Amino acid sequence: MTTPQDAIAARRKLTNRLIAGKDARRLAPFLASDVKVIAGDGSLILGAADVLAAFAGQFADPDFVAYVRTTTGVELDAEGARAAERGTWVGTWRTAGPQSGAYLAVWRKVTGQWLIESELFVTLG
Repeated sequence: MTTPQDAIAARRKLTNRLIAGKDARRLAPFLASDVKVIAGDGSLILGAADVLAAFAGQFADPDFVAYVRTTTGVELDAEGARAAERGTWVGTWRTAGPQSGAYLAVWRKVTGQWLIESELFVTLG
């Protein structure tokens, strides 16, 4: 049986592949409708529609290559319904140097599936 930690790490790896494929619509099943994202520059994005629109905007940039988030740990709440994922991220563009940093994501289990409830990205390099 797959542990929640393994399921979340697998979903993160899949989102990395979807981002590399540059199709924002395919990310929708991973986001809670009320998702909140604090981007690496400190800007706040509220709601799945706006998060998907932000991805679509980046995907339209011909210099954008990908974001890769690497899970370093996942902790569950006592009920097993929420989890905190922490890790590192790297963003790459063809004509600019990479950006990187740390992230924390909150996952919520909804009808048997883990969805991203919120994410905080901190640009460190």
